[in-house]
Amino acid sequence: MKKTKLGEFEELVLLTVAALQQDAYGVEIKRELETRLRERLSVGSIQSALKRMEEKGFLTSAFGEATLKRGGKRKRIYYTTSHALKVLEEIRAIRADLWRSIPLTASELKMI
Repeated sequence: MKKTKLGEFEELVLLTVAALQQDAYGVEIKRELETRLRERLSVGSIQSALKRMEEKGFLTSAFGEATLKRGGKRKRIYYTTSHALKVLEEIRAIRADLWRSIPLTASELKMI
């Protein structure tokens, strides 16, 4: 099977969905990413990434229950697929292997 590549932002959004589980909906994903990245993100960038990853088979989604807090509006909850979890494991292994292959710590590297 051809491996589908993930961009850096997509990877971060996918990891956030996996971490949030049942709370993985647009506003909460945005809040979590902004907290971790310490920067402001647009709702559109997150929604675009979620849509792309759903089309690629990394995510599925379903509407949650309507709540009074949201004026009766339902949240779209995102879920990682088994394919997504496999790809994330592969990415983690590749990154760990690359980190282990760096011979010097950052403080020992010469500035060019």
